[in-house]
Amino acid sequence: MKFKRQHTDAVDVNLTPMLDVVFLLLIFFMVSTTFTKESHLTIDLPEASAATEGTPNSPIEIVISSTGHYSINGQQLVNQQLDILKRALQKELGQQTRVPVIITADAKTPHEAVVKAMDAAGQLGLVNLSITTRQASESE
Repeated sequence: MKFKRQHTDAVDVNLTPMLDVVFLLLIFFMVSTTFTKESHLTIDLPEASAATEGTPNSPIEIVISSTGHYSINGQQLVNQQLDILKRALQKELGQQTRVPVIITADAKTPHEAVVKAMDAAGQLGLVNLSITTRQASESE
């Protein structure tokens, strides 16, 4: 007996619809995702690589400790209030109006203390402000 063989067609899996779905999902997630850039700053201030220029005529030096206490030309202030800082600067100024101000702050000084010193000098009309830094070491 001779049986007739049935011809079987090769099974083809059409991947086109599946790829369409995958790409649509990819596009959906790309569009709906919000990208946030989180940065965790580790700052060790102050350092600079540029050399400083000489300053003319006896500048006023404001030294700020790591706890935020002020000292103007070696005289420590009684507290950290803006009014006291302005009065001490005015006393050091006298009749002069174009005196350079040098702000020297510890690396761990709160930013608010430095801004307060800059604000006090600005309110008195002093515009020649500079901040001292230390030279960066070669190993860093």
